[in-house]
Amino acid sequence: MVKRTVCPHDCPDTCGILATVEGGRVTRVQGDPSHSFTAGFLCHKVDRYEERVHSPHRILTPLRRIGAKGEGRFDPVSWDAALRETSERLLEARDTWGGEAILPVSYGGTLGLVNRNYPHRLFHALGASQLDRNICDAAGEAAWQYTYGDAFGSDPEGAAESDLILIWGMNAAVTNLHFMPFVRQAQKRGARLWVVDVYRNATARMADEFVQVRPGTDAALALGVMRVLFEEGLADEAWALAHTVGFPELKAKVLEEYPLPRCAQDCGVPEERIRELGRAYGRARAPYLRIGIGFQRRRTGGMALRAVSCLPALVGAWDTHGGGALFECQAAADLDLNVVRRPDLMPGPCRTLLITRLGEALCEVGGPPSPLPGPPVKAAFVYHSNPAAVCPDQARVLRGLAREDLFTVVHEQFRTDTTDWADIVFPATTSFETSDLYRSYGHYYLQLSEQVVPPVGEARSNVDLCRALAEAMDLPHPALRETTEEVVEALLSSGGDSPYLEGITPESLRAKGAHRLQVPRTGNPLPARLNTPSGKIELYSERMASEGLPPLPEYVADPEGPSAPEARAYPLQLISPPARHLLNTTFGSSERLVEAQGRPELQMHPTDAQARGLHDGQRVRVHNQRGSCDLWLKLTETTQKGVVIAEGVWWPKHSPGGRGINQLTTPEVADMGQGCALHSCLVEVQAA
Repeated sequence: MVKRTVCPHDCPDTCGILATVEGGRVTRVQGDPSHSFTAGFLCHKVDRYEERVHSPHRILTPLRRIGAKGEGRFDPVSWDAALRETSERLLEARDTWGGEAILPVSYGGTLGLVNRNYPHRLFHALGASQLDRNICDAAGEAAWQYTYGDAFGSDPEGAAESDLILIWGMNAAVTNLHFMPFVRQAQKRGARLWVVDVYRNATARMADEFVQVRPGTDAALALGVMRVLFEEGLADEAWALAHTVGFPELKAKVLEEYPLPRCAQDCGVPEERIRELGRAYGRARAPYLRIGIGFQRRRTGGMALRAVSCLPALVGAWDTHGGGALFECQAAADLDLNVVRRPDLMPGPCRTLLITRLGEALCEVGGPPSPLPGPPVKAAFVYHSNPAAVCPDQARVLRGLAREDLFTVVHEQFRTDTTDWADIVFPATTSFETSDLYRSYGHYYLQLSEQVVPPVGEARSNVDLCRALAEAMDLPHPALRETTEEVVEALLSSGGDSPYLEGITPESLRAKGAHRLQVPRTGNPLPARLNTPSGKIELYSERMASEGLPPLPEYVADPEGPSAPEARAYPLQLISPPARHLLNTTFGSSERLVEAQGRPELQMHPTDAQARGLHDGQRVRVHNQRGSCDLWLKLTETTQKGVVIAEGVWWPKHSPGGRGINQLTTPEVADMGQGCALHSCLVEVQAA
């Protein structure tokens, strides 16, 4: 029997999957050929997903800690015993310290709208601390919203009709694999592929033209491109004046403050190369700009993305056949997630803590050094996340998890670094063992995934775990008893009269698997009136000015960059982009994929290695004021001098010395949206 399902992972592709089931087991998975974006193929991480569902390493029963925290020693216990202990400890924390002493910790282990968001209602009912899940794209989302309003973008399938595709700050061949066939279609029709990135990655190697920008200086390069557009008359001034706010002000600012020599010096790209990019972009009939997430993960990342995102508005690319831009597009699936989260269950206002400052939350909140009000965190509840590996300031996170007075619950499929610190572990289902509704941030399809096989062992979904805990704690609200199916129905109804959801029903989703939203494949996807104060594209943002932010795009050096005082001791910029065979820490349990990735490596330019007396293949120690980790050195000219690259977030337990890359990263936030600043990271390297 073949059943339709959906890839749940934090990836813009959100693939449709056909799963073959025999005797209650998944025996094969393949891409759904009827899904025009998935197009019948899957990435190699997911194309043998049956290995994950039926892995011998799955957690099959609840576990109770018997050793010291961090040892990962447990005994199996019954669900009744685990529910009883968990409910008693959560209620004790609430009744003794107040609900804010409970902290839910989650992020993107599943993108299923129900299972990802349903636990919110349980923690709202408990009055728990809120969590700002700012670890990925918050700065870029804020920048886009200031400029365009909601997260809309040009259909990636429409890029096949473009004559110039510009991929900026995204290794799409690894992280947006299903976009690349549309790029290749465009190239076969004569389009040129330009790639802007900090190192020559897989996507850059596929490009017709590669522009290597210095880390943290994307805004300077974008302003240089604007300079070329304005100087050489390549901007579509009539279109911009009709559809934007602030075009004259932006033009005046760029021409007055950003001469090309300054931009070139700031971003490390030669003047003539900036001019070539600007001319190519300005002269293209329908330039398509695909904007990545990585370069907004800096202290100045919001402004960088804002500057880049203004480019299509300057040349009228939005109104061309095959042109425009895409950062994210989930807003078209205009569903009210509060139907799932139920903030109305909160007993009153609750404080908000940042996931990027989890170490601070666990170690300092409630104590004298912390300015945050409220009690110390006494109970942490972790689901679809691996914070011991993925959160910055890792050493402090682990100190917090080591507290004997902290009760930690983890809902997981495998024995991760985080489960090693748990008091109670609950076995979690995979996406194949539960139903859910999926929208994508990288294409325009809504998908319903129905259960493919029964739960393995005693695993339960997020929904079923929260329902069981609500019952064990005798929380009376009916919302805490609702099933996945009931929530899906309510969620689909929440779209109201949204034109993008026209014709989409639970029945149509079950019949089709993937239902396309009503967004044009080519041409302008933006609403006639944008969700900005002016209703137009805001090159000048009065809202930003009122919030103390620069209202026009500008370039400011990263506070933790080469010109920072810390650079004297830590002169190398560390970037940790995704690895080909891993997805954050999600696939760290797969021996096949870990073996394919090899070992945790640091890519360094030979000149930098020679200056430090280091050689290829050597184990090196990467360190800064926050911590250190060991990696294996790989000498390569694909990176720049002064820049080192560590691909992937390896499980610390799989890393030499047991310390991961996030020992080095900062908990500081970006200039907008309180986004993460993981790539604002200065380090030094020496022999281990």
